[in-house]
Amino acid sequence: MSERVRVLLLFGGRSAEHDVSRVSAVAVARALDPDRYDIVPVAITKEGRWLLSEDARALLASGRDALPASFEVEGAPVTELPEPGAHELVSLDDAGAVASMGFDVVVPLLHGPYGEDGTVQGLFELAGVPYVGAGVVGSAVAMDKVMMKRGFAAAGLPVASWRSLREGHDVDAFVTEVETALGYPCFVKPANLGSSVGVSKAADRSALVGAIDVALGFDEWVVVEEAVVGREIEVGILGDDPPLASLPGEIVPGDDFYSYADKYEEDDAELLVPAPLTDDQSVEVRALAVRAFEACRGEAMARVDFFLEEHERADGQPSRGFIVNEVNTIPGFTQISMYPRLWQASGVSFSELLDRLIELARARHERRTRRAGRQRDDRSRPTS
Repeated sequence: MSERVRVLLLFGGRSAEHDVSRVSAVAVARALDPDRYDIVPVAITKEGRWLLSEDARALLASGRDALPASFEVEGAPVTELPEPGAHELVSLDDAGAVASMGFDVVVPLLHGPYGEDGTVQGLFELAGVPYVGAGVVGSAVAMDKVMMKRGFAAAGLPVASWRSLREGHDVDAFVTEVETALGYPCFVKPANLGSSVGVSKAADRSALVGAIDVALGFDEWVVVEEAVVGREIEVGILGDDPPLASLPGEIVPGDDFYSYADKYEEDDAELLVPAPLTDDQSVEVRALAVRAFEACRGEAMARVDFFLEEHERADGQPSRGFIVNEVNTIPGFTQISMYPRLWQASGVSFSELLDRLIELARARHERRTRRAGRQRDDRSRPTS
C-alpha cells in the first residue's frame, strides 16, 4: 500500500457511547501514519446529523502531535475530538464540503447502536464503500446480546446462565423466573449497548426491578445474567481467514465490576497484559476466542471477553473454567483500551494494527466488488 490513502474517520454517533467514540477518534488520528494517510474527520451528532469537523481538520493539519494524548496522567480530563454539533462543524449539505469529501476507506469508531450494530455497515455496503470491521451480519449479531448468546450456544461454547425480557412483558413474572433460575446477585444489561452503559448489579428483588427499569431506558430488550465469580480475561482478534488471536489480557476491576467509570473515567482498574495464565490456559482461551468470533460471523477485528471461573461454585458445583461473555466488533481504541494493548503485547504496534485493518477492509471490498452485479453465464440460460 504505497499510495496515500484518504481515511474517513467517522466518530460520535447517536448511542450512549457517543463520548467514548470521540476519545477513540483522538487515539486513532494520532496513530495513523501521516506519511501514508490523509484523514477526513466526520462527526455524527447525538441527533444523527452527519457533519464535517473543520475544527478536527485544523488540528490534524497542524500535525498528529498537535492532538493531545488521552488519559496521559491520572486525574487528567478525557481528551476528545470536538463535540459534534458545535458551531465549528460544517454541514455536509454544503456543496463545498461535499466536494472535499473524497476518501478511500472508512474507519467507523461508532460504539453501540447506530454504528456497531450493522446499520452503518449496511449503508456502506449500499454505497459501495470500503470500511473497517465486521459486516452487517456480524455487527448485528454481536451487538444484540440475545442473538449473540444464541449463536454461542449453537456453536457449543460455554456461556453463563441468562434470561431476556422485552419491554411491555410481565416484569414480575420475569423477576420470579430470574430468582428461580439465576438467583442473586445477577447482572442486568441493555441487550444492545456496550462499554458497560446501563449495566447494574442486583442483589435482591427490589434492586433487580430497578436495574431492569434502568436498562429499559437504553433498549427495549434486557438481558439478565448470573454473576460469575471469576477473573475477567480478554482476547483480541485480527483478520478473518484465518482469524488471529492475540495474547490474552486480564482486567482487575477497581469497581464492583468493570464499569463505565472504570473503563473511561477513573484510573483504578488494573490491566494485565499479557494475563498471568498457564501456557495451556492461554492456548485454550485463544482458541475459544476464535470460535466465539466465528460464531458471530465476525470479520477483521473484535475483542472477545471471558470469565475464568477457577473455584467451586457456592452451590457446590465444580468450576467451569473459561466462560464466553461477549464479542465486541468495534472495541475501544483509546490509549487505555485493551484491544490495541493486546496487539501491542503480541508484537503488533497501534499504527501497524490500523494498517492491517485498512488493508483488510480494502481487500474485502475488492472481493465483493468482483461479485457484485456479475452477469450469470450460459449455465443460467434455459436449455431447449
